[in-house]
Amino acid sequence: MVFLLIMSVIIILLIVSLSIATLFLVAFIWNVKNGQYDDEVSPAIRILFDDRKSAAPSIREEKDPSASAVENHF
Repeated sequence: MVFLLIMSVIIILLIVSLSIATLFLVAFIWNVKNGQYDDEVSPAIRILFDDRKSAAPSIREEKDPSASAVENHF
């Protein structure tokens, strides 16, 4: 009797795991067809370019002119 109970739990877990795996496979195929993974080059080189225009002044512009002598000393 215990053996049949264990086997039924294993069968239920197998069905649940296969349905979840199928769900992830369908989601992956849907993402590939919609172009989610098309751009392979620009994320790797995006860090090399700084195209953002900052509204805040840079750190060097904010400093006091008298502090530049101390900065050059170090």
